[in-house]
Amino acid sequence: MWKTAAHSFMVPDSNENSLYADNNATSPLAPEVWEEMRAWSGAAFHNASALYGPARNAARAIGHAREQVAALLGLKDSHAVVFTSGATESNNAALFGAARGNPSRRHVLTTSVEHPSVLGPCAELEREGYAVTYLPVDSNGALDPAHLQHALRPDTLLVSIMHANNETGILFPVGDLARVVKEFDARVLVHTDATQSVGKLPIRFGKELDHVDFLSMSAHKFHGPKGSGALFIRESAPWRPFMLGGHQEEGRRGGTYNVPGIVGLGRACELASQYLDTHEQTSRLRDEVQAYIAGHIPGAWVNGANSPRLPNTLSVSFEGIEGEGLVHQLSAARVYISTGSACTSGSTEPSHVLRAVGVPEPFVHGSVRISFSRYTTAEEAGKLCEALAVSVEKLRRLSPKKRGVQGTPDVHPITVRTGSKGDSA
Repeated sequence: MWKTAAHSFMVPDSNENSLYADNNATSPLAPEVWEEMRAWSGAAFHNASALYGPARNAARAIGHAREQVAALLGLKDSHAVVFTSGATESNNAALFGAARGNPSRRHVLTTSVEHPSVLGPCAELEREGYAVTYLPVDSNGALDPAHLQHALRPDTLLVSIMHANNETGILFPVGDLARVVKEFDARVLVHTDATQSVGKLPIRFGKELDHVDFLSMSAHKFHGPKGSGALFIRESAPWRPFMLGGHQEEGRRGGTYNVPGIVGLGRACELASQYLDTHEQTSRLRDEVQAYIAGHIPGAWVNGANSPRLPNTLSVSFEGIEGEGLVHQLSAARVYISTGSACTSGSTEPSHVLRAVGVPEPFVHGSVRISFSRYTTAEEAGKLCEALAVSVEKLRRLSPKKRGVQGTPDVHPITVRTGSKGDSA
């Protein structure tokens, strides 16, 4: 599976026959994106902030990438797009920048199921004396708009609500929730972490996001490069820069431009806009796998089954086993999924997301996340189903927790179809 490179690190075997279904953690780089990046990774190495000819070419490439990002988001003005190193930086910049730009307001609202790159800054703001309210979600992972409305205060400066949850795939009606905020007080800023949604679903300003002031995104979630992302900043939003240094991004984000990464982000956005109409096919694959699990593997609990979800994401919990053990068992068969967020999966404790949605105790430790991409095939989905059934059955034979699970998984080969109609995505 692995081979030693000429250096002291390990590189994956390019001939590996594997099945990758952890695209919410990171997605494979699209070949077209890599080709675009290569052009700016060799002879065209120049600093885009310099004044000579080759450097100005790099600057023009960055401007074109900015237009590509804006086009995917439905923005009329690409100036609102600020390039960052990824969504973690974008989230930090949105929260801390909003706080610094509104010193008279000291209250932040967010949800209990946000990504750590939002919860971490919120905790830091609390240490600095800010009040932070963490809104609960119900058993379907949904946020009650009435709870949001009730929690707003005269000194609220920012509301941060993710567009889609990275573990369960559950979607939040950010446009409607932002409208609730602005009707209470138009000066309250709204941020959405759209890292998992951009490139997978149509995300459009001028429609659902008219009342959103900040939006975070990251290229590597939709077949772009790691280390490249963007933050939408509404021009009218009071905000202070988070990354200080040079004059780049008109003083909004210091640091030498990562030209290959930015160009790769732009090309990934362009490709995503061409593939957005394929999300229904991805949803059907997800639904077929979910139906197989429900019909062939007893003691399974689908998280967020009754809520609108990302078309590529399936969060499921199995009674009587440990999710980490299932991930390792599948990995041995070269099938790759995760227990949840890659940013929290190093812990053996159930994630804050699963606790928040109230996954029953017999199931919560056996939770895994399956996340497809636009490249996932029906054949691969079928292989995943069979591997899941075999692995769950094996682990339950070995596990002292298996008592009470009725029935055994059906491990007969199956064929996943792509023609049936899926549920809401």
